Amino acid sequence: MTTAQHLAAIDLLRSRAFPAVRGRSELGDSGPGYHLARLPTAGAGGQECGVRQEEAAEQCRAECEALADALSTRWGQPQRVSLWSVSVRSIAGEEMPDPWEELGQVADDLDLWRVDGHWIAVGVARADEHRWELLAVVTETDPP
Repeated sequence: MTTAQHLAAIDLLRSRAFPAVRGRSELGDSGPGYHLARLPTAGAGGQECGVRQEEAAEQCRAECEALADALSTRWGQPQRVSLWSVSVRSIAGEEMPDPWEELGQVADDLDLWRVDGHWIAVGVARADEHRWELLAVVTETDPP
């Protein structure tokens, strides 16, 4: 996907109502108060496509940075949010609201904007041993 396609996916998520129960969509998962998309990137294939893991991770980070730059043009500079404390608090047994608990398990940090009563976030997460994902989140739930 290109940056323009990533922007279109985020715009699509922003236009959708949040479902009453958690479920899958063509872009990822949605639930009460959130949409969590896993956007394809050129570097997502990892070793499966003959690309070293480091190169795949770097490509995914570069695409995330390009998307964050485009979103910054729209909405100003993001807040850079570490998810370390969310992860630690969740491991310690504290209940975290969706989608923040899942994000704390898969991503180290996010770029975050507050727009029209919603939080929009983008970040990079390891999908599995060989793949990286570009995450996009639209939620009405405040970060913990």
